[in-house]
Amino acid sequence: MPKAYFFLLLAVIAETIGTTSLQASQQFSRFWPSVLVVISYGIAFYLLGLTLKYMPVGIVYAIWSGLGIFFIAVIGFIVFGQRLDWPAVIGLLMILGGILIIHLFSKTVGH
Repeated sequence: MPKAYFFLLLAVIAETIGTTSLQASQQFSRFWPSVLVVISYGIAFYLLGLTLKYMPVGIVYAIWSGLGIFFIAVIGFIVFGQRLDWPAVIGLLMILGGILIIHLFSKTVGH
């Protein structure tokens, strides 16, 4: 796996942990989940910055935010019991499709 994708994947994971912790912090009223929010987002943005050494910002942000949206929706469903209707599921699948198109066919991203 190229270095850029490794950093980007770790950034997405860190951002997903941060956003999940944000929900668990109950509007920053719980200490440890709040600490995890700050640390996770710090790591996510640091890794995002490393990714930008190798890939254009628009592509990086599209993949980072798209995967983050997908992962958070799945975690929201599984962990927090947040239901998704069919239009939401279709929209999430379209986001994944867009990420795959960028990855597989875009010449903007160096493979």
